[in-house]
Amino acid sequence: MLAQQLISIIVPVFNEAPNIPLLHDEIIKHVSSLPYQFEFVFVDDGSHDNSAETIHHLVNQQQHEQLRLIELSRNFGKEAAVSAGLHAAKGDAAIILDADLQHPPNLIRNFIQKWRRGAEVVVGVKRYGNSEGWVKRTSSDLFYNLLRPISDTEITPHAADYRLLDRRVINAFTQLHEHNRLTRGLIDWLGFKRDYVHFDVAPRANGDRSYTFRKLFTLAVNSFTSYSLLPLRIASYLGYSILALTIPVGLFLVIETYLLNDPMGLNITNISMLAILILFLIGVVLVCMGFMAMYIAHIHAEVINRPLYVIRDQQETRRQEAREGGDK
Repeated sequence: MLAQQLISIIVPVFNEAPNIPLLHDEIIKHVSSLPYQFEFVFVDDGSHDNSAETIHHLVNQQQHEQLRLIELSRNFGKEAAVSAGLHAAKGDAAIILDADLQHPPNLIRNFIQKWRRGAEVVVGVKRYGNSEGWVKRTSSDLFYNLLRPISDTEITPHAADYRLLDRRVINAFTQLHEHNRLTRGLIDWLGFKRDYVHFDVAPRANGDRSYTFRKLFTLAVNSFTSYSLLPLRIASYLGYSILALTIPVGLFLVIETYLLNDPMGLNITNISMLAILILFLIGVVLVCMGFMAMYIAHIHAEVINRPLYVIRDQQETRRQEAREGGDK
């Protein structure tokens, strides 16, 4: 008997205790009829509630499905949690989805179908409904409209972390060692054959979203500096522009004021001229330093080379049947 392929379901978790059993049951309901074996990889990202205990209870309950708990020693952030799940995944493919049921589990079948047709990366693309609010939809559109023209990597607007990766992609991903990382951006950078599944964002089952405005803003800044060198180039372009502007203006003021004795009656004093130039150039220097500081921060994070995450504990169920199958 031919071996069934194994698919890893990776779920990053942060304070999602009420949603974990619901998500597990919902996934089981939609994959139980599929001709694949599944492993669940729950990564607890330093939750403050009893998420880890809830997952541990599921681990102890399982007899046939393989369920694993990776418990990080503290909150390292979603990107690190997803990376930990991908590093631990044993499947021929892996599907990443959130624990809050906003990524509909009933679409797992669609992801697998596109994978079986040859796609090595299947990306979930969000369709925002009116429930998301005007501010959310507008800010998301603005972000992608700004990022796509300057990015060195092809960007899919409204692409979610909900995606399937073939084993080839997982192996390539594990070779990437950035600390300031955007997982979906790294996957886009890797390339490979891709397809898309569009879905409507469902409301959260329980609790509040963990991505605050501050985290979203930080994610947006990291996206701009990770996807493109344009911000750094802007500093250089701005410097050249200032030189091109100040040199002729300075020459004009010197000639008009000192050589021609102010025939235009501008009455520009030495102190006024100096103050304007100093204030203007200070502003330029601060802008340039701000852009360069972003890149220096990234360089610093890479140079210190701390681990991306620290695992406090791991638990998993054991399969009663070997993957290879065979006659008994």
